[in-house]
Amino acid sequence: MGRDYSANRRGFDRGPRKQFFPHVDRTYLAFYKPFEVLNQFSADGSEKTTLAAFGFPKDVYPVGRLDFDSEGLLILSNDGRLTTSLFDQDNPHARTYLVQVEREPSDESLKKLEEGLMIEGRRTMQTEAFVIDGEPELPERSKPIRFRKTVPTCWLEITLFEGRNRQVRKMTAAIGHPTLRLARVAIGDLSLFELGLKPGEWRALGEEEVLKLFT
Repeated sequence: MGRDYSANRRGFDRGPRKQFFPHVDRTYLAFYKPFEVLNQFSADGSEKTTLAAFGFPKDVYPVGRLDFDSEGLLILSNDGRLTTSLFDQDNPHARTYLVQVEREPSDESLKKLEEGLMIEGRRTMQTEAFVIDGEPELPERSKPIRFRKTVPTCWLEITLFEGRNRQVRKMTAAIGHPTLRLARVAIGDLSLFELGLKPGEWRALGEEEVLKLFT
């Protein structure tokens, strides 16, 4: 099963959340989005792979985004309330990422990530960031990361409560540690590793799993 990446493991408490309950006639899917797949069904005029290549039901759409060069957990649904639940401005769900960066950040640099950085004129919300010992349990990427013998790498676990465009990459770049690989491994208490998916696989969520997205 791997390590527990749920938000509750770290003791986050964001206060009361708006109450939503899943509809029995709605679809809720978890997808392990591979590297270099667009977070949309329509083509962008290039030959890039889109979500249309994975056989999803016709009426679902991605809830939130995961960049073309990122991988990991993506939720698809036809329940519009799910976006409100996951991205409630006053109390959003945590999103946890495993991030491979160049060199190991100092404690001071990690503190900057946690306390917030000025990115494009706005300060990021407080987060949690720390170095992971060893290699995380991720499958090999379809295209290897760039590797320089003279530049070591390390893995971070970063948890955000907001979802700006390419935020993790911009934050690690701001402290001088460019992101090489980025995988979202949890949304709230729904863990990619507990779902048992491989890159390119998807499945319907069970009732208890769906409830994790609404509470």
